[in-house]
Amino acid sequence: MNLLITNIHQLLNVRTESKLLRGEELSQLPVIRNAFLVVENGLIKEYGEMSSIGHLPSAMPVYDAQGATVLPTWCDSHTHLVFAASRETEFVDKIKGLSYAEIAAKGGGILNSATVLNATTEDTLFEQAWQRLQELMKLGTGAIEIKSGYGLTVAGELKMLRVIKRLKEISPIPVKASFLGAHTYPLEFKENHTGYINLVIDEMLPKIAAEKLADYIDVFCEDGFFSPDETTTICRAGISYGLRPKIHANQLRASGGTQAGVALGALSVDHLETMDEDAILALAGSATIGTLLPTAAFFLRMPFQPARVLLDKGCAIALASDYNPGSSPSGNMNLVVAMSCIQMKLLPEEAINAATLNGAYAMDLGEVLGSITPGKIANLIFTKPIPSVAYLPYAFGSNLVEKVMINGVFI
Repeated sequence: MNLLITNIHQLLNVRTESKLLRGEELSQLPVIRNAFLVVENGLIKEYGEMSSIGHLPSAMPVYDAQGATVLPTWCDSHTHLVFAASRETEFVDKIKGLSYAEIAAKGGGILNSATVLNATTEDTLFEQAWQRLQELMKLGTGAIEIKSGYGLTVAGELKMLRVIKRLKEISPIPVKASFLGAHTYPLEFKENHTGYINLVIDEMLPKIAAEKLADYIDVFCEDGFFSPDETTTICRAGISYGLRPKIHANQLRASGGTQAGVALGALSVDHLETMDEDAILALAGSATIGTLLPTAAFFLRMPFQPARVLLDKGCAIALASDYNPGSSPSGNMNLVVAMSCIQMKLLPEEAINAATLNGAYAMDLGEVLGSITPGKIANLIFTKPIPSVAYLPYAFGSNLVEKVMINGVFI
């Protein structure tokens, strides 16, 4: 089916060619005002100014955008969407002054989620995750990465990844799966790190590869979790099964995770709240994307990521939600974009590019999503009438998403 979309107030992120954006390039957000857009068979076919619409077939079905701003859907490249239960009691603990590490030390945090998840059926996990995913699509998310990591047993990790595989099969948007068995050490392996790493490498990975359950391998590289050397060992095992690394790095401390990820050729290193000069320079000199998760820093009351420094050094950055029950219980990418401007001082144009095109590249989807480019999938956000690009992050408390189009069809 073809569709002509007319009377678009602003058509954002219009590009004839697509590439990962670095440094100053993120400030360039090409716009066509008073535009039209043609969708054909679920793909972007053509666009231009309304004044040049005369050459199009008169019989084509028309949708009047009535002054909406249209932009690519958000590409959320870091989530933990599959989980069994919320953790609002820990939220109260945080208000009372307990730190992330203190909550984890008393059996909370990731271990809490693992206990509940292992007692929950695959079907229940799937239904919960499918409801969450549908809610996120309505908020404008048009591609998503989902991690395991709340199983921490062979059966639990396989169960999570099978849920993600089921989501892939029914979801109208691209879903990518990351194996995060190395999220933390289960209590029974607290004093036997080698034993758990061997379990991940020798038992989990072969089964995951046999069922083709993951696209990436991830490790929480952090003091008290997995060291850079342990991270490297696990990731190299994953690489041998065709899984490219995506690393949790530099969240709580300058742990060396960024440098480890860069050395491994990781697609992305994610979090980056605590970046030192060595980590920044390593990222800037690499093809690895730095994925920033501002809502996690917000929720944990941590310093926000040094986004401006990263851009000034020429890094490629993406934005993602880190949607999870413990440290970022929201997958609302509109809030992520707003918070990036308000707290990390990104320009609206930089934040939108980081949450669309660069987010797509952080999932190996940059050639098919993330910009208004002929041949790309027509996953689009239609906003309520807004006066400017800057109004999107400025009006952070309002839901400005009027409609969402996925594969050329309004959902």
